[in-house]
Amino acid sequence: MTDPQAGGLSLRPVDSRRTRDDFVRVPWAIYGDDPNWIPPLLFERKEVLAAKQPVFEHLDWQGWVAYRGGRAVGRITAQVDRLHLERHGDDTGFFGFIEGIDDGVLGALTGTAEAWLRDRGMRRVRGPFGFNINQEVGLLVEGFDTPPYFMMTHARPFYGPALEALGYAKAADMFAYLISANFQPPPVMRTLFRRLQRDVTIRPLDPKRKDADLEILRDVFNDAWADNWGFVPFTAREFHTIGHEMLMIIPPDFIQIAEMKGEPVAFIVLLPNVNECIADLDGRLWPGGWLKLLKRLKFGYPRTARIPLMGVRRRLHNTRYGPGLALSVVEALREPGLRKGLEEVEMSWILETNEAMKNIIETLGGQVTKRYRVYDKGLS
Repeated sequence: MTDPQAGGLSLRPVDSRRTRDDFVRVPWAIYGDDPNWIPPLLFERKEVLAAKQPVFEHLDWQGWVAYRGGRAVGRITAQVDRLHLERHGDDTGFFGFIEGIDDGVLGALTGTAEAWLRDRGMRRVRGPFGFNINQEVGLLVEGFDTPPYFMMTHARPFYGPALEALGYAKAADMFAYLISANFQPPPVMRTLFRRLQRDVTIRPLDPKRKDADLEILRDVFNDAWADNWGFVPFTAREFHTIGHEMLMIIPPDFIQIAEMKGEPVAFIVLLPNVNECIADLDGRLWPGGWLKLLKRLKFGYPRTARIPLMGVRRRLHNTRYGPGLALSVVEALREPGLRKGLEEVEMSWILETNEAMKNIIETLGGQVTKRYRVYDKGLS
């Protein structure tokens, strides 16, 4: 398809091996001169689009690549998530993976995605998301001067203003906080820990029963996050697929589970910042990238990590146990992280409106380093 209003652009659907490969490689055209961009692993980005991915059991999507002069200069996806619609009933569709070399490209891409969603009965569009809220979320709007952590997004500074000029408005902001890996719990935290010791035990994931422990994490997460903005539950196959992939690079003691009188009530996951290890691979693991990556993970472990998942059961949120459990699982990661040589930890993403979690992180000395924004727009 061609949009005559978009400066000679042609937009092609992602429906072949060539367009899929072009879709995956678009960021190289956008960020080639950006020292803070980390080239993602090409094979991993292609896997995200593979039809076998569990998310596609409840989500329909279409992607497009924008070309100018035969060169790929932008991309976008539009998606309808049936789990979101069942839970929220708001006729909201989503866009994701947005990249564009200039405002005109972004306008053509969003217009095409909006039309696709409108044809499927959606009355609102929201994004950007990887495919849904349980993947990469939000557009970077502050913090362009440092590289993203693993599984977090990067962007050009003009993206946000360009979307706003197209009628998009803020739906929600998320923060990335940075804390020292050797944070020192303040006295109030130590008091909370002592009070919890009678009733709560904290243990690492058990590699011998990893499937059972992954199901515990999923159950606690889906309960803990159920009232959060935009929540969509993880299906069992989604969570276990992601979990098994993560366990290839996560030591068992980077996952901690809190149990109260034998019942799992909280958990936390610490993810090594693999971006440190892949920054100079240009997305390629062949021929020598695999060896470099394995050596770096084994002998030159990343000095930074990210907490992408944690949760405390809802019934405990507004009790004396809630803050104590959250602080306790964070504290349980401190020693394992220091043994691996970690220096800094990013906690992301944290909703701007999540005052309880923000207070906990700031108690640990956390500082906001990046802001991500989700936009939405009505579809007339």
